[in-house]
Amino acid sequence: MSSLLLLTNALQPSTEVLPALGLLLHSVRVAPAEGPALVDTPGADVILVDGRRDLPQVRSLCQLLRSTGPGCPLILVVTEGGLAAVTADWGIDDVLLDTAGPAEVEARLRLAMGRRQITSDDSPMEIRNGDLSVDEATYSAKLKGRVLDLTFKEFELLKYLAQHPGRVFTRAQLLQEVWGYDYFGGTRTVDVHVRRLRAKLGPEHESLIGTVRNVGYRFVTPEKVERAAEEAKDRAAAQRQRQSRETGAVARSEQSPAAEVTEEAPVEAAKR
Repeated sequence: MSSLLLLTNALQPSTEVLPALGLLLHSVRVAPAEGPALVDTPGADVILVDGRRDLPQVRSLCQLLRSTGPGCPLILVVTEGGLAAVTADWGIDDVLLDTAGPAEVEARLRLAMGRRQITSDDSPMEIRNGDLSVDEATYSAKLKGRVLDLTFKEFELLKYLAQHPGRVFTRAQLLQEVWGYDYFGGTRTVDVHVRRLRAKLGPEHESLIGTVRNVGYRFVTPEKVERAAEEAKDRAAAQRQRQSRETGAVARSEQSPAAEVTEEAPVEAAKR
């Protein structure tokens, strides 16, 4: 039995979106087809997206899901008329007609999960992102060739975030994925480990672990970190130029009255 996440705004989700699901033994969890549902995808073997209506909005949702890297197959449920609108840039793994029978649904779910498993099995043991490399085989992390002195949980946290670059995780999700279901500590534990990780990454690379306010944390790709640093430098340079111009304008305005007095003095002397 697989765990399925169905993203839909339908009033009677399972029976209305894909009736064949009711004849299968899979566990189906329903969530609104909206952006906030993106942080609730861990634990799902397959994500089903209701694409029977409002195709432009559904397309944006699928692309957003794919960009956040849910780590499981993404299957779109559409009507026969909607098939013509679906293209590769939607970022989905497969398409299902809402009228598909239980045998077809079961086969497509099985194939989608099988393909994803093969892909994950072929993935390298070493995770590389810019100057950072995380080696799962030796439980070591290096930054520009320098070995980071990490505790076991610090390594696991860094590895998990680096495996899902750009994806936002809540503190509760990180507790569940890194510390396990049987951990009874509070979410403050995540904040403490993130602070220690940033300190060990150093000032130049601490921004690799980004904070998403009121949500949690994510791994920021080095390219974005460098781009943000360049933008910050450009803003600082522009501000310095603006301040320099303002200072020059003030200096000129202060000198103007003295010049006027100097010019008027000979005129007054001539009159006398």
